[in-house]
Amino acid sequence: MSTVTPAAQSFSSATLVGRITCVLIGVGLCFAATIAPVMGAEFSPEQRAEIIQIVREALKTDPTILRDAVVAYQADQASREAETARALIATHHDAIYNKSDAAVGSDKPDVTIVEFFDPRCPYCRGLESAMASLLRQDSHIRLVYKDLPILGPPSVLGSRALLAAQRQGGYVALRDKIMADPPNFTDASIRTDAEKLGLDWAKMQRDMEDPAIQQRIDSNIRLAKLLGIEGTPAFVIGDRLVVGSDVREVENAVAAIRADHG
Repeated sequence: MSTVTPAAQSFSSATLVGRITCVLIGVGLCFAATIAPVMGAEFSPEQRAEIIQIVREALKTDPTILRDAVVAYQADQASREAETARALIATHHDAIYNKSDAAVGSDKPDVTIVEFFDPRCPYCRGLESAMASLLRQDSHIRLVYKDLPILGPPSVLGSRALLAAQRQGGYVALRDKIMADPPNFTDASIRTDAEKLGLDWAKMQRDMEDPAIQQRIDSNIRLAKLLGIEGTPAFVIGDRLVVGSDVREVENAVAAIRADHG
């Protein structure tokens, strides 16, 4: 996944240990280093030492305790994140499912997928064929495109060109072109693609400079931040948020939405 800031996805060791500790407490164990303030207030030094020894011996005797704690923590974290995503998607539903965005697929879908993408993102590009295959195989899906140019000026140029081409009905065709082009877009490369598609380049240039185009991009960036999206690709599918380039997760979310609605 292409991200705005490097290493933003990783927990520090201290944070992970601290959170796993909360799970261990739930099964009757605790790490003294994490709950030292509580132990200092409620236990004598001898009791504290005894508790630490019990924890150490328990983990030596049955290391699966720690594994089970990690699994339980991860499941709890995933559940909390899903609930948060559902609430945020409900709050920003109208902005997410904005009818002004370009889309492909069914006109009467039972599931709508909204893809936040950067035209230069290698993961978005790598997912293109899988998403096209999904749409061919499932005629009841609609795929909506949200331009999220986070990888520098060429990305912004590409997104402006797409939104300008949309005014001539050429968004999807131009997107197909530039997603297959080398990623360092220039005015010259976009012009070549646009003219091959029969688009009016002079009009496109004017529209690319229209403040309304930049406002749409800025709105998408604000929306992504509100939803907690830190990189591309990211998908809103019904009331679910899927981050990353694994098409199986997209397919699983589609199936889950259909199951929810009978």
